[in-house]
Amino acid sequence: MSFLSSTTHLHITTWVIALVLFFIAALASKKLTGVHMALRVMYILIIISGGALFLEWRDKISESGMNYDMKVLFGILVIGFMEMVLVRKGKGKSVNLFWILFAVALLVTLYLGLSMGIGMNF
Repeated sequence: MSFLSSTTHLHITTWVIALVLFFIAALASKKLTGVHMALRVMYILIIISGGALFLEWRDKISESGMNYDMKVLFGILVIGFMEMVLVRKGKGKSVNLFWILFAVALLVTLYLGLSMGIGMNF
């Protein structure tokens, strides 16, 4: 297995695990500090593996233009909105706006990531 293939699998695995942990923590009736901390470790792994993919593929697929740059931006926004939902929920504040922003950023990120040269063709 090549480095790129293993990096792609690592990246996909980490964001899937992060989404599962996020929904467990966000939908739990009580504060799950351990899950939140594990989620933060996943954030780091997502950023490292995503950065490696970004550096590897950005210049190789010329037709993508700024799509990779936009995917990085929206990916970071997804992580930020996930964290905002959990922190605000823990403080008892309203999270409705951040759920909406999270959903929009996640959908844009998934579309950009899967529609580029190393993803699926939509």
